[in-house]
Amino acid sequence: MELNERTITRAIIDRYSRKFIEYTDVDVAIVGAGPAGLVAAYFLAGAGKKVAVFERKLSVGGGMWGGGMMFNEIVVQDQGKQVLEIFGVRTEEYEPGYHTADAVEAVSTICSHACRVGATIFNCISVEDVVIRENAITGLVINWTAVGMAGLHVDPLTVTARCIIDSTGHDMEVLKVISRKAGVAFNTPTGEIIGERSLWADRAERLTIDNTVEICPNVYVAGMSANAACGGPRMGPIFGGMLLSGKKVADMVINR
Repeated sequence: MELNERTITRAIIDRYSRKFIEYTDVDVAIVGAGPAGLVAAYFLAGAGKKVAVFERKLSVGGGMWGGGMMFNEIVVQDQGKQVLEIFGVRTEEYEPGYHTADAVEAVSTICSHACRVGATIFNCISVEDVVIRENAITGLVINWTAVGMAGLHVDPLTVTARCIIDSTGHDMEVLKVISRKAGVAFNTPTGEIIGERSLWADRAERLTIDNTVEICPNVYVAGMSANAACGGPRMGPIFGGMLLSGKKVADMVINR
């Protein structure tokens, strides 16, 4: 068979357009395909929810890809190891209570499992605003990441979602938009974004899970977004809290 360039192009445009149209209305929109977002996507899609993940970068994985300072190994505690075992990610005990895993294996394996159970990931897409109705967030305003990088004046499109999860890490991209434009109070001690504190691994790992909450109507925070919103410290290249936060937020949405 002789390959035809026009058919290749039409196949990509046709299939992507069909997929994009299907996911303009979802049960759960997850913003940020880091470890917390990917784990949440896996459990939510596995529970039968229609899940779209929007990642502004070309690649998924967030900070987990690079391990610690580009040494692509990660550390998890015992509870985090149990989550990795669900996905079949190999770990090795370093000392009692400390386990290492290959960062690339962890990210690629979790991502693959999330896609296989039905989550759909849209990369190179940024969230620039939210849709609001009666003080509740009901959707996302999205655009190509390249549009923002180039400073082009191109109008965005929208996605409707019953629930939104901000798992964009330190940047808290969704929460910052809500804080700046929507005038909605947050479920924090001050009612506002408190901000990230300096590194304290033990405390941060525990608070990452505690701070995984419904931060305002229909919007949840997971991973480092949760700690940054609620004033928790950062934790560095230990990722158990991220994995557990992703599972917790999925459970919260499913129970809702």
